[in-house]
Amino acid sequence: MTLIAVRKRTLSVETTFHENGPAPAVPLRIASACAVIRNPYAGRYEPDLLPFMAELRALGRSLAEELVTALGGVANVEVYGKAAIVGVDGELEHGAVWHEAGGWAMRSVLGEPKAIVPAAKAVASAGYRLMMPLHHVHACYVRSHFNGVEVGLQDAPRPGEILYALAMGTGGRVHSRLGGLTAENIAVHDGQR
Repeated sequence: MTLIAVRKRTLSVETTFHENGPAPAVPLRIASACAVIRNPYAGRYEPDLLPFMAELRALGRSLAEELVTALGGVANVEVYGKAAIVGVDGELEHGAVWHEAGGWAMRSVLGEPKAIVPAAKAVASAGYRLMMPLHHVHACYVRSHFNGVEVGLQDAPRPGEILYALAMGTGGRVHSRLGGLTAENIAVHDGQR
């Protein structure tokens, strides 16, 4: 018997053509994919969440593959992030299982990049919007790639549901000009696993 019952999924692609300055040579694209599932532990305490976390890997992989396709392939992906919004009959730990499942899925699909996957999570009512952090896939200290994308759905999560989200993007902020480590100069210990 599966612990995962999906009610709906969404895919959103945001394209930024300019930020008050000259248009970039290539527009920035950030894609987010969400899955709303039934929370198998809503309303009760479950001491062992590891089977749930393991089963979520397949969902994570599916969302990650959808994002890569939306962005035109692995070579185009420079940033990533993950998030979870748990309905009010659940607990924050039901969102935290996404750290391993969602992060593993993205790294697996992207060829094992070295940076940790940034995350956000909350327990909230349907319609809650969460800012998901994004950073460079190979080193989390690349300042030009610190960004975020809003995730959430008007009708989710219901009290007994969880919304899990992944996001990927094609680059750093348009017109980033605040110095710091550049993508070209990533080295060991620059925010790598």
